[in-house]
Amino acid sequence: MKKIITLLILSLLISCNTSVNKSKKEVIENSYSLIWSDEFNQKDLKVDSSKWFMETIAPNNGSWYNNELQHYTDRIDNAFVSNGTLKIIAKKEKYTHSGTTQDYTSARLNSKVSFTYGKVEVRAKLPSAKGSWPAIWTLGSNLETVGWPRCGEIDIMEQLFEDFEMIQCALHTPDTHGDNTILKQVNVTNVTQNFHVYGMEWSAEKIDFFIDDNYYFTYHPELKTPGNWPYFNDQYILLNIAMGGSLGGSIDPNYTEDQMEVDYVRVYQKNKF
Repeated sequence: MKKIITLLILSLLISCNTSVNKSKKEVIENSYSLIWSDEFNQKDLKVDSSKWFMETIAPNNGSWYNNELQHYTDRIDNAFVSNGTLKIIAKKEKYTHSGTTQDYTSARLNSKVSFTYGKVEVRAKLPSAKGSWPAIWTLGSNLETVGWPRCGEIDIMEQLFEDFEMIQCALHTPDTHGDNTILKQVNVTNVTQNFHVYGMEWSAEKIDFFIDDNYYFTYHPELKTPGNWPYFNDQYILLNIAMGGSLGGSIDPNYTEDQMEVDYVRVYQKNKF
C-alpha cells in the first residue's frame, strides 16, 4: 500500500513540474527582448549617425514619388535631437537638390538596423498643419536588388490629411500596392497634442498593428506566396514627413513649418526557449 501511495505522489510531482515547466516555456516564447533602440537622449543635436542614415537623394529623376513636394536634407534645420526627443521638421523654403527645386524641405531617417520578425514601437506626436504627411514605416533591405514593391513595405503609421485624427496602417506587396493597397484606418484622439505609441508585431504567420497596446488590424493570408507575403527578409525602419502628395493633399497656403516629435524607437524580438 505504501508503495502505491509513493508512486502516486511521484506521479503528481512529475505532473506538476511538467505543468510548471510548460508554463514557463510559454511565457518565455511569448515574451520579447529589446534588440535595438534610440531613446534620443544624447546631448548632441545631431541625429545619431551610428543608428540612422539620412536619405537625401531623390530616386525619381530628382523628385520623390507620390507627387510629393519636398526635398529631404541632412541638415539640423530639418532633424535634430533635444530634451530627449527627435524633431523632424518640414519647412516651407525653396531648396535645390540634384538640379530640382522644391518649395519645402524635410527629413527622412532610415534605420541602420534591419531585422526579420519582431515588434516595433514608436512613441510619437504628429504634426497638425494641412498638407503634411508623416509616416512611420519599414522597407525590405533587399530594395536595391529586387525593387519596390517586391521588397515589401509595412506602413505602421500614416496620418491622413482629411482628418488629422485618422491614422492608417498599410501593406504594400507585389499583389497589392498603389491604389490596391491593403489598409486599415482608425480614429485616434489628440494625436497632434499627445504622444501615442504606434507599433506592429511581425511573425512568420502574420502582422499585427496596434496603437497604445490596442490591436486594431491583422494581416494574415492563409496561403502565403511571394505575391502576397514578401515579408520573409529583413526590413528597416523609416521616419519622415512628406509634403503634399497622395496622402498629404493640398498644402495650407499659410504653411510655414511643422514637426513630428519622436520620444523613442524600439525593436524587440521574441525570446528563444
